[in-house]
Amino acid sequence: MSSSSDAPSPSKAEGGESPPPSPDVPQMKMTYDLNEAQFGRPFVAISGLIGAGKTTLATALGKELGLPIFYEPVIDNVYLTDFYADMAKYSFPLQVFLLNKRFAQQQQIIWSGNGGIQDRSIYEDAVFARMLKNSGLMTERDYDTYLSLFNHMSNFMRKPNVIIHLEVSPEESLERIKSRSRGCETGISLEYLQGLHTAYEEFIADISRVIPVIKVNWSTFQSTEDVARSVREEYLKISAIRHVDFGGDAKANAAAAAAAAAAGPSTAARDAKQGLAPQLSRASPPPAEVQTSS
Repeated sequence: MSSSSDAPSPSKAEGGESPPPSPDVPQMKMTYDLNEAQFGRPFVAISGLIGAGKTTLATALGKELGLPIFYEPVIDNVYLTDFYADMAKYSFPLQVFLLNKRFAQQQQIIWSGNGGIQDRSIYEDAVFARMLKNSGLMTERDYDTYLSLFNHMSNFMRKPNVIIHLEVSPEESLERIKSRSRGCETGISLEYLQGLHTAYEEFIADISRVIPVIKVNWSTFQSTEDVARSVREEYLKISAIRHVDFGGDAKANAAAAAAAAAAGPSTAARDAKQGLAPQLSRASPPPAEVQTSS
């Protein structure tokens, strides 16, 4: 079983140099996924309130960018009608059902290797669960069980390359829900949407620390081509590089930043509120915002 001591080492050639690789043996190569970094085959998730227009944009972007589309499970959702009739009773089984469906979508996107447009991200399920718990429509016990399950499953999830968040007011969301006339949604109230809107604002602030977020003003529908172009441009501006300075000016810079924060909103923040085009810093960008005009 042992080889002769006179035989040359299979990993070293004469002179101690590594032998050239055999052409018959596939070689491992370390690469960066620059295709996704250049928005070639990305995994894009679309988020937003009920009725915001996620499905419409997902369909259009999928065609515009040549990516497969993964729709929210509505038609085959066996809990949805019961949930809107009695939210407290069916909140937990509905959330588990949706988590299971969206996890299956996640795995399909991961293993296909083709990227995709996902109509509502899996992370938004936790937004709904938190809102249901806070409004008394899900018990603390059920919420803790759901959250534990979500956290365990998240170890096998792949984060989207970017989340496109459609900004729509609760009032506009309700109008769009009424106009599409889905029978199971007739029980949705403005108060429910307002609570959901607050939960979404917290969600976007949290998730943007780990996944790039592009916020699109979707109060008025825009052409798909314009949205796709704007999203691509904003995506390519995103950078997660941060700078830490331990030099002599670090304390002075920190004091200046604290003074500026105490003075009130920055010029960029005021501009964003006024609907002006955002100026993104490549060193420390906030969630990108795409403004659309009516």
